[in-house]
Amino acid sequence: SKFLNDKWMIKNGFLNDVQEHKPWWWNIKVQKLNLSAPLILLPEVSCQKAIEILQEKGYDQAPVVAESGLILGVVTLSNTLTSVLAGNAQFSDAVTKVIYDQFSKIGLEDSLGKLSCILENDHFAIVVHEQMQFNGNGSSFMKQMVFGVVTAMDLLTFVSRNDKK
Repeated sequence: SKFLNDKWMIKNGFLNDVQEHKPWWWNIKVQKLNLSAPLILLPEVSCQKAIEILQEKGYDQAPVVAESGLILGVVTLSNTLTSVLAGNAQFSDAVTKVIYDQFSKIGLEDSLGKLSCILENDHFAIVVHEQMQFNGNGSSFMKQMVFGVVTAMDLLTFVSRNDKK
């Protein structure tokens, strides 16, 4: 059934172009959004400190990334506050207790059309860029780096500012 859903197929990279009458922005790359550098939290940050940082910096959400670069999840201001107020987490708990570990990732080279499909179901997507890194012994591995967090408002702002009509 999922494989019969074009939007699911696009979101998961199995289809590219399914919309017949695509808007002018559909094939533009995500990198054209000119996202600001993301606010990233380390896993040991407390819920209290995460709330303070998000409020002070004016963010609704931030990726939680281990020192190794592994993306652990996303912390949101509303989920953190709700969890603490409901007693499911304490202000002193590590932010990893309240993170969303189910989130969508999108690459800088992906299209705004793919992003649009993701944002129909998700409030945000993490923009990642894969980079090859080498160890001292010469072996290599791919590492994902968080490039930003993109929301429907970011897409809407881009489309409205650059509307070709």
